[in-house]
Amino acid sequence: MSANKVIATVFWDARGIIHIDYLQKGRTINGEYYANLLDRFNDNLKKNRPHFAKKKILFHQDNARVHTCAVAMAKIYELGYELLPHPPYSPDLAPSDYFLFPNLKKWLGGKRFDSNDEVISQTKAYFEDLDKSYFLEGMKKLDKRWTKCIELKGDYVEK
Repeated sequence: MSANKVIATVFWDARGIIHIDYLQKGRTINGEYYANLLDRFNDNLKKNRPHFAKKKILFHQDNARVHTCAVAMAKIYELGYELLPHPPYSPDLAPSDYFLFPNLKKWLGGKRFDSNDEVISQTKAYFEDLDKSYFLEGMKKLDKRWTKCIELKGDYVEK
């Protein structure tokens, strides 16, 4: 036996991880859960990035139903974030999908864990060990992918 699947929601920017939420076993992410998660993220953002306090926050997320439902959109509006557009079915433009999680999965690949807590601990250690320039590189790739998407008039941006 090994640990089960662990679902993580990661909020990050060019400087690194701001907040990670690990979904409790047996729970699902719905609009209310995500809205509460946005509140927790916002608290960590204020604490970890105080220089953003008086700046407009550009917020990027994919267009999964839980992210675009009325309660989540209301929370984003309440927090005063400017939501960047994300075309439908475009994992090629979601930095966590093309950059952050694939590299984490490679690092975790082949390892066996006795518990979900061990997976969480190792995931935290992985992110803590990354050089800060790593996250900046992920944001630079987003800029390049957006440019390519525009040049391709919205067509899929391949690796």
